[in-house]
Amino acid sequence: MDELVALAERLQARCGAIGARVATAESCTGGMIAAAITSVPGSSGYFVGGIVAYSDALKRALLGVDDALLASHGAVSAQVAVAMARGARARLGAELAVAVTGISGPGGGTVDKPVGLTYVAVAGQAGDVVRRFSWHGDREENRVASARAALELLLEAAAPPAAG
Repeated sequence: MDELVALAERLQARCGAIGARVATAESCTGGMIAAAITSVPGSSGYFVGGIVAYSDALKRALLGVDDALLASHGAVSAQVAVAMARGARARLGAELAVAVTGISGPGGGTVDKPVGLTYVAVAGQAGDVVRRFSWHGDREENRVASARAALELLLEAAAPPAAG
């Protein structure tokens, strides 16, 4: 968790510098990203909150994920990760929102979607970014890796624009 808190400290400094508020939408990480962020004193200055939407029903009800996306792509997909991030950003009123959906294990995987498959998306004013990961650890290692990837993607999204 120390590594996640260190990333959250960097995120807090960066978001404070650009005046961005952050929200989270978590499935397989179960609130781990929000826990890391709120472990840092002063996080209330930029973190507006998070939604742990483990079930598809909550992804629909709380984040506005469309039934058609869930039916055609499944909960663990790039499309659903982006929809979750967009939903969190809109519903929680943040400039940046991150979403994570994946299969942490040890069960639940298939040939097409193996254990460790995870999608992380960030929705922001500059657009959406989604990344696919394939972790190979145990359940806890996969969850931590997913939370780390989410914080790192938020840091990228919160980077000041390049001088040009």
